[in-house]
Amino acid sequence: MNITGIIAEYNPFHGGHSFHIKEAKKQTGADYCVVVMSGDFVQRGEPAIFSKYLRTKMALAKGADLVVEMPSVFAVSSAEDFAACGVMLLERLGAVTHLCFGSEEGDIAGIQMAAGIFSKETPAFSARLQEGLKKGLNWPQARSQALGALTADQDSVGAQRINRLLLSPNNLLGIEYCKAILRFGSSLRPVTIQRKGNGYHDSAIEGGQASASAIRRSLTEKGDCGKASTLSFKAHVPEEVLTLYHQGRILGPEDGAALLNYRLLTLLHEGADLTAYWDVSKELADRLKKRLLEYDGWEGRIRQLKTRQYTYTRISRALTHILLGITDAQISQAKEAGYAPYARILGFRREAGPLLSALKAHSQIPLITKTADVSRLLTGAALELFYQDIYASHIRQSMETAKYGGPVQNEYNQPICII
Repeated sequence: MNITGIIAEYNPFHGGHSFHIKEAKKQTGADYCVVVMSGDFVQRGEPAIFSKYLRTKMALAKGADLVVEMPSVFAVSSAEDFAACGVMLLERLGAVTHLCFGSEEGDIAGIQMAAGIFSKETPAFSARLQEGLKKGLNWPQARSQALGALTADQDSVGAQRINRLLLSPNNLLGIEYCKAILRFGSSLRPVTIQRKGNGYHDSAIEGGQASASAIRRSLTEKGDCGKASTLSFKAHVPEEVLTLYHQGRILGPEDGAALLNYRLLTLLHEGADLTAYWDVSKELADRLKKRLLEYDGWEGRIRQLKTRQYTYTRISRALTHILLGITDAQISQAKEAGYAPYARILGFRREAGPLLSALKAHSQIPLITKTADVSRLLTGAALELFYQDIYASHIRQSMETAKYGGPVQNEYNQPICII
């Protein structure tokens, strides 16, 4: 049995994602497709635009056979940790044979070459990286410069190719997937499909397949899901999925601003050490304290903290870690537990019975289908990590209730999605 794995956010699901699932199955000869998907919050450090249950339905409607939730602490993390968690979750399911991801490069050889260099982290590379950081470059810039300098000394053609790879976000994530496969000795076979359509950050709806960023911008700016999908990007979303868009209650980063302000005020009142939270450096903590009472929205907070060294996304993630209470200690504990000590199934297709049987027979980690079973199946760090997922869900539900009113489905009683 060939089972291909995909690591995704589907924020939101669109035609490019549908193409990816179809091509992933085709190129790997897969009988089934398992998707590891971010839940309530995403890698950019903001709430997912639609609920994880609605996004699960979208994925299942267009070819995914089973969707599992990525643990929330790694869903809101750097590309390195996001990829590491996704790879470990697929690996520990025991039956997944391939990992298929989209990339601008479309050639697995170049991506694997770069991953091999990154995975070694030689003293020379580390020295070059530190040089760049001391000059005020942010981490992605410093890493690119360090790699380019080292490869230029050895192979000018290879250096040019790797530098081209590092300019594109999907290539970068693909490199991290392959690096994680090497790092953990995973049996997953990586496959890449060349990404088509507009660029990852392209805000245009016109032209090729619109990016998720462009669709999110259209949804949040217009404010009405039905009108937005009808007037702007209808051609870029499969019809079955577009129907589900109409059921969505849209959330964006600004919907977390009030909760963040309350959280920061409470921590200041309690004299908490902000550097205990993941990704919050002393510099960021000091700037936050200094400008705490300058109330602003989510993006306003980011502008207050922005420096050349910190990217927008890095700051947004740091603020989300504070909002969700994700600490350095918790991350260390989660990594020691193997990144993914359980697999929470969000939904599956009825026809995927043999897939479920294979996972039950070979999975190295507990499969969670009912929250009522969690205290029986999990202990220690795994149980704490799962409760963190529940907490993240409740935070997102608080945002949804504040914006749209209640009630919302209690996370503890949410039924698994079966189509």
